[in-house]
Amino acid sequence: MSGEVAELEARIQALSVAERVELMRTLIADLDGVADAKVDSAWLEEAQRRQQELIEGRVQGVPGERVFENLRSRLKQ
Repeated sequence: MSGEVAELEARIQALSVAERVELMRTLIADLDGVADAKVDSAWLEEAQRRQQELIEGRVQGVPGERVFENLRSRLKQ
């Protein structure tokens, strides 16, 4: 690790938890790049479609805990 990186790491560790969280959000957003409005719009449409299916009773929701249990089970295989 370069001296510069080690110095940055030490300075980051001195920040409050809230400041580190904000820094992480900023760094992740920077890595993600510019948001694509078309993608955001498509996800919104999908969420609205799924909500409507639930409201109309065309599909049944699955409790979150059951979803996570299924995922844990799959990951263990």
